[in-house]
Amino acid sequence: MKKSVTMVGVSAAIRDVEDEVDHAARSDAKVLITGESGVGKEIVARLIHERSARSRGPLITINCAGFPDSLLESELFGHVKGSFTDAHRDKRGWLEAANGGTIFMDEVGEMSLRMQALLLRFLETGEIQRVGSDRRLPPLDVRVITATHRRLIDRIADKTFREDLYYRLNVVHIEVPPLRDRPEDVGVLLGHFLAMFSEAHSSPIPEVTPEALKALAAYGWPGNVRELRNIAERLVLRSRDGRVDVGMLPSEVTRERRDVAMTTDVTVRATVVPAHQVLFQRLITDGASFWTEVYEPFMARDLTRHEVRELIRLGLEHTRGNYKMLVTSFNMPPEDYKKFLNFLRKYQCHVPFQRFRMMPAGLQGRSPQVASA
Repeated sequence: MKKSVTMVGVSAAIRDVEDEVDHAARSDAKVLITGESGVGKEIVARLIHERSARSRGPLITINCAGFPDSLLESELFGHVKGSFTDAHRDKRGWLEAANGGTIFMDEVGEMSLRMQALLLRFLETGEIQRVGSDRRLPPLDVRVITATHRRLIDRIADKTFREDLYYRLNVVHIEVPPLRDRPEDVGVLLGHFLAMFSEAHSSPIPEVTPEALKALAAYGWPGNVRELRNIAERLVLRSRDGRVDVGMLPSEVTRERRDVAMTTDVTVRATVVPAHQVLFQRLITDGASFWTEVYEPFMARDLTRHEVRELIRLGLEHTRGNYKMLVTSFNMPPEDYKKFLNFLRKYQCHVPFQRFRMMPAGLQGRSPQVASA
């Protein structure tokens, strides 16, 4: 039996989102969900679908940022046999698969202008044409929900997003607030995730000390609910005595405490640590997985190519240019080696290994350290 999704929180902001979800679920109107990466836009889309008359139909979710333009067209509209290399048979697209239900298109703001035009044509007619086909299929019955962390009005102004498509999508608009604007939800969300991961890992639910909870509530949460979820799983895995104190919290949460200099009448501003150094420490020291800490935020546009390349550079310094050792150092199973390299090459994040094998002996094997005050 499929488990129902819920929106966890006690803040007035989350209650307002719940009300908007209920209103949206009463119709088939198109919905545009906006908010920063990691706030839970997909949860909102799933709630709308589950509470709507289409709940018995399929819900198809796609991330428009995760596919090159040509592949996105094929996946969205389908293709016919022989339309391109490796098209060995006819294939229906996600829109056909969503017929009678809902399609959720995340990061719609990353679509190219060409793909925007194709989507607009579907929204106007309900018809699709598979790649390589010379005829259109009968109209589909699909509700469209989209999401983006971009300000589409700004993209319209710089002519990278179509104004007519924006107004087609923005019939019902739901804005999901960032976690830093609702600190009262942090404790509730943390308790929810700790219980969930404790069950998943067959571990007792750890007790969080008041001081640790206070530090978590005061944190800025740049990764929003997704970041809190990852931290909760890490705490479950690291908690040995069933207790979470401040010392167990990730360095980024407690950095302000450590950045206060032990001097008299002098205020020292906190050192800004580059994202790739913070990530390196999470992977090497905290045992976090590359796929969770790096791949997912990168696909969600929370990390840049430059930051991923710099992280890989640090890793290659650590492994003396050995990519196979880097896979295990970044807490991936050895069989993910090819998958890891394919990801790096596909998104231009690959770093040549040769110069790291020729580093001076004094530098080889030395792990990069995260800067501190």
